[in-house]
Amino acid sequence: MRKLLLFLLAVLAVGNAWAVTDGVKYEPVNDINIVNLWIQDRAHTPEVWPNKPYCNTSARTSVMTNGFIYISRTNANTVIMGTDTLAQSVVYKLDATNGELVKELPLTLDGAIYGNTTLNANTVGVDNFGHLYIAPYTSELATEQPVYLLDGETGELTLVDVLDKGDALARCDYIDVMGDLTREEAECNIMTVGASSELLYRWHADQGGDFEGGFEGDPYLAILDFYPETVTQWGYGPVVKMILGEDEDTRYSGELFYVDGFSSSPILYDVTGTMVDNFENVDPAFWPMDAGANGVCEFTLEGRNFIVFVAAQYTGGEEGIPKACQVYICELGEGLSLGGMQRYWMVPDQLGTVSDGGTRVESMNVEYGTDSEGNEEVTLYIFKCYNGMAVYKIGKNVTGGEEPGVPGDANGDGEVTIADVNTIIDMILAGVQDLAGDVNGDGEVGIADVNAVIDIILK
Repeated sequence: MRKLLLFLLAVLAVGNAWAVTDGVKYEPVNDINIVNLWIQDRAHTPEVWPNKPYCNTSARTSVMTNGFIYISRTNANTVIMGTDTLAQSVVYKLDATNGELVKELPLTLDGAIYGNTTLNANTVGVDNFGHLYIAPYTSELATEQPVYLLDGETGELTLVDVLDKGDALARCDYIDVMGDLTREEAECNIMTVGASSELLYRWHADQGGDFEGGFEGDPYLAILDFYPETVTQWGYGPVVKMILGEDEDTRYSGELFYVDGFSSSPILYDVTGTMVDNFENVDPAFWPMDAGANGVCEFTLEGRNFIVFVAAQYTGGEEGIPKACQVYICELGEGLSLGGMQRYWMVPDQLGTVSDGGTRVESMNVEYGTDSEGNEEVTLYIFKCYNGMAVYKIGKNVTGGEEPGVPGDANGDGEVTIADVNTIIDMILAGVQDLAGDVNGDGEVGIADVNAVIDIILK
């Protein structure tokens, strides 16, 4: 029987693998629910995540868009060309519904291999019109910041521009883009933050125009106001996140933006460098539990305005839960104030507690949609280098996510495959009654559970 079943599965199955969930039931807040659709990380899929090519300290950033996830990894592959050995960077394209790898995109530029320099694919992102982009880290000696469009099918890069940093130079790790990088449908603004400095960089282009300095013609601005006041410059791996304007004229102007700089909590500024809001009036319970990681984004849902920011990185804990690359999801207060915000959830229960070697950034972004009844929904994606990633659905009518793992994952490796059939047959032959093997929930482990796993695989 065993050999026959395995033979049939080998012939018929396509090896579907279903991601697990974090198993946490999150309580609704103000009639809004959140559920984890899937998670792949060191905590929940420890046999799977460390073996993925994007579980690497050079795979630093990630973004979700149009049903796919893109993870960039600098110098991932070794390519031999004649007598030369070259490193080529890669973007991994994943299915956003389950985290399965769709394809690997080796990066090329002008027909040649793209790679072989330090952190040359440090940022992968998407603009407001669906254009993917790649940007390298630039050192404190670099006078220019290149930005490239990324073809999400081939991995081909096209230079957008080489942006002048001016005569005040600092290391820049990650960039943010607002508007249309092609400038065909809207203006575009690009920003980055100088690490271990007080510098911001910004470049602006009108629709149909070229990029120029975005601070009244200058490419950089020295910030004078920080919070806490004892902070005098950004720390390591700082990030900037521009905010959509409230009307059509200012939609993509990026006139307001958050900076999260390792040595501080997120701070809201305007394009004059004026501090607009900070965490001074925020309940200390809402503060990041440590300053080890950077990341922030915003979204709207049911007329409410939300902020997502990094809660913690690796150690310590809240109510016995480890700080493990989590984020806070909060509703902003009246007038979009930080001081009046209400905390909704901290997700996930954990991703992992392994140092990523100082990457600092935690990637996060959202996509908007509606349920079958036309109610607004938001899909939130978070990614922490070397530790894991997760996707959450937020809305009034979202359900599920209460049970840990996924039915059929009898061997606990985070996937439902032929190996789980093998595990259940072993249980049957040994007379073992294990909850993980009771796939159909009838209270016993038997042939019916083998059939249930087969149905899951072939679904």
